[in-house]
This record gives sequence, structure tokens and C-alpha cells, in this order.
Amino acid sequence: MKKIIVTGGSGFIGSNLIKKALKKGYNIVNLDNITYASSSQNNKDLISNPYYKFIKVDIRDSTKIEKIINFEQPNFIMNLAAETHVDNSIISPQSFIQTNIMGTFNLLEASRKYLIKNKGKSFIFHHISTDEVFGSLGKNGSFNERSPYSPRSPYSASKASSDHLVKAWQVTYNLPTLITNCSNNFGPYQHPEKLIPLVITNILRNKKIPVYGDGKNVRDWLYVDDHADALLKVLERGQIGENYNIGSENEIKNLDLINQICELMQELRPSSTNYKDLISFVKDRPGHDARYSINPAKIKKELQWEPKVKFKSGLIKTIEWYLKNKAWWMPLLKL
Repeated sequence: MKKIIVTGGSGFIGSNLIKKALKKGYNIVNLDNITYASSSQNNKDLISNPYYKFIKVDIRDSTKIEKIINFEQPNFIMNLAAETHVDNSIISPQSFIQTNIMGTFNLLEASRKYLIKNKGKSFIFHHISTDEVFGSLGKNGSFNERSPYSPRSPYSASKASSDHLVKAWQVTYNLPTLITNCSNNFGPYQHPEKLIPLVITNILRNKKIPVYGDGKNVRDWLYVDDHADALLKVLERGQIGENYNIGSENEIKNLDLINQICELMQELRPSSTNYKDLISFVKDRPGHDARYSINPAKIKKELQWEPKVKFKSGLIKTIEWYLKNKAWWMPLLKL
């Protein structure tokens, strides 16, 4: 049985990925520091699973990371550990630099030393990144694997830096690596600071729904279960040294998305109040990218991956999950 070390496995994408990987027969070691954006509750149903192990550790601790990798002897490392919230990166960028850049460096160095000690070991370092490293698009075009990097926030700059480190360790040290850049994820277990759960949870608490600027910024949305499928497909069949962009081609303006959530909420949780009345336009954030769009042609053609969840269906699943799991998200809110 092959072993995967998943960093950030108690976060939103990581916890969904781990459940999918266990079903496929992998042995999983979850490394997570349980910061505000992750939760031990996300994987509580896995505690008794003999093929799942949790270790609380900070990827900024190079000594501990090196010891864990040498002891666990993984076949794969999937690096999802990161500070991710753009607004927080603008307010306090230091932790983003330390975790996203230095944390990735520590993992790469530990992996390099591990392979020196274990020559011939089957091993791949899979780095999970974001489309935000490519910057902002106009009305036309999409990001592909050859798009130039042009990060515009502390968050995207830190992720771009980590991508470049991974590529450098592959070229310089022959470390077997893969990089994936995905569009905006949504689904169960996402922190309520993110747009879709923020809208849902604010409606449920009858609070204003903040909309940056005019709400015309466009994002490309990917259901988290489809993303997990794609990540495992890349891990198993991807070409070493390559990048793969993952997206579902679900582009929508932020305001249109919020209106759609309000309408679905009205159907799923009827109210005499018009949920759209909660929409409140606020000052735009600095460096707010106008549009993201992922071209997933490469992963579709080379790895035969296709998203399975339609956008509206994914939204309904997500809303229903937050309706049923108030005890999970309420403690995470800044009331």
C-alpha cells in the first residue's frame, strides 16, 4: 500500500482529498498545525481508520518535518499546507511569507535529503497551488500552463514563490515534482471567511452580505470533490516536472453568484424576507483581480480528467451542507 503525506490535510481541500484517497486504497499521514483555517473536526470520522494517521506539526519547523518524512517513508507528498485568505494577506503578510514560502522550502529540502538517503525510492512531491499566481485577466482569454506569472497580492506572490521553488528543486536537484494550479474551490468544510460560505452563513444569521466594489469581478469555480479527483489523477498519471491547470470552466461575476445563492437559499430555506436585500456594496480591496479563468485542456486531454459536478448542483450541495452543519461553522465566525 502506497503512502501519501498530505500537508494541510485538516483544511478544506485537504480533508476532502484525504477521504477520497483513503477510498482509493492509499495509506495517509496528515500533517497539519490546526490553525484558524483548519479543524480537527474535519477528519474526526477517520480517527479509528488504521490507514489514517494525524500528526500536529508546523511546516515551518524544518527539524520536525525532516524527522517525520524520514520516519514515515512516504511514496508521495501532497503539499496543501498554506495561508490562503487574500484579505488576511493584505492585513498581515508575514505569516504568508513564512508558511507558504519557507514552509514549502522546508518540505522540498527534507524531500531532497530523504531521496539521497533512500536512492531508488519511488517518490513524487506534488505541490498544490492556485490560479491567482497568474494575475488578472481582461474580458477574454484564459490561464494555461504557459501563462506568465504576475501575482498581485501578498497571498498570490507567496504562492508564486513556492511554485518557483518547486520547479527549481526539480530542475536543479532532479526532485520528482508535479505542480497543479486550480481555480476557486467551493463545497463542504470551507471556512466561512470565503465568499460562498460567507454568503450562506450571513444569510442564515440575517447579516449584510458584503460585495467588494461593483461586484463585477469574475471567478472560475471548481467543486472540491472534482478537485480532489483531479489531484489524485495528476499524482498517479502526471508527467514529472509538468504543471497542470485544474478548472471546471464555471465563470461567473461575484454579484451574479451572490444573487444565485440568495435565490437557492430562498428555495431551500423559504423566508418572507428577500435575501437579496442583505446585499451591501463595500469599498473594493486593494489589488482586486478583475477576472480569473482556467483552461483545463491539458489535464482533460493528457489525463482524461473531467469535472463531474455541475455548478448549480454543487451550489445546492454546498448550501445543504451548511444548513445541516451549523455546529461546525458557527464557532469559526468572527461574531
